Amino acid sequence: MGAAYRQLWASLGVARRHPDLARFLACIVFYQAGVQAVIALAAVYAQQAMHFDTRQTIVLILVVNAAAALGALGFGHVQDRIGHKRAIALTLYGWLATVLLAWLATDAARFWLAALVAGLCLGASQSAGRALVGYLSPPARRAEFFGLWGMAVKLSAILGPVTYGLAVWLSDGNHRLAMLSLGGYFLAGLAILAYVDVARGRRASHERLSAAGRGRRSTS
Repeated sequence: MGAAYRQLWASLGVARRHPDLARFLACIVFYQAGVQAVIALAAVYAQQAMHFDTRQTIVLILVVNAAAALGALGFGHVQDRIGHKRAIALTLYGWLATVLLAWLATDAARFWLAALVAGLCLGASQSAGRALVGYLSPPARRAEFFGLWGMAVKLSAILGPVTYGLAVWLSDGNHRLAMLSLGGYFLAGLAILAYVDVARGRRASHERLSAAGRGRRSTS
C-alpha cells in the first residue's frame, strides 16, 4: 500500500508539470460528479419524483443505455470536426439541459426527453473525456495518466451521489431540488475547461518527450 501511495504522489507530481492536463483532470472530477450522480440515482429520481413503477424504471434504464451507445458512436465524428474542447463543452451544456429538463418535468413525456438527452450526453462525455486525456498525455506516460483519470472518476463517483443525498436531506426529501443542484458541477466543469489550452497541452507533452530523447542521445 505504501508503494502504491508513493507512486500516486509521483504521478501527481508529473501531472503538475503538464498544467493543461492537470486542469482537465480537475475538470473531470467536477463534471463527472454530476454524471455519476445522475447514473447512480436516475432510477431513484424516477420513482420518487416522477412516480415511475418498476416496469417503467427498467425501460428507462434500457433507453438511457441505448442512447449512451449511440452517443458514444456518433459523437466521435463530431469531436473530430469541432475539436476536443468544444466537444466536451457541448456535452456539458447537454448535461445542464438534462438536469433542467428533469427539474422542470411535470409529466412523463418531458422526463423521457430528459432521459434521452442524458443517455446521449453520457456516451459522448465519457468517450470525449478519455480521448482528450490520451491526446494530452505524453506517449511514454499514457497508461500512468489514464490511471489518474480513473482515480478522478472514482472520486467523482463518491462526491456526486453524496452531494445529491445531502441536498435531499437538507431539503426535506426534495428530489427535484437535489437534481437541480447537480448543475453546479457541470458549471464548475465548464469554468475549469475554459482554462484548458488543448494545443499548448499537446505541444508540452511532446516537447518534453523530444527533450528527453535528445538528452538520452547526448548521453550516449
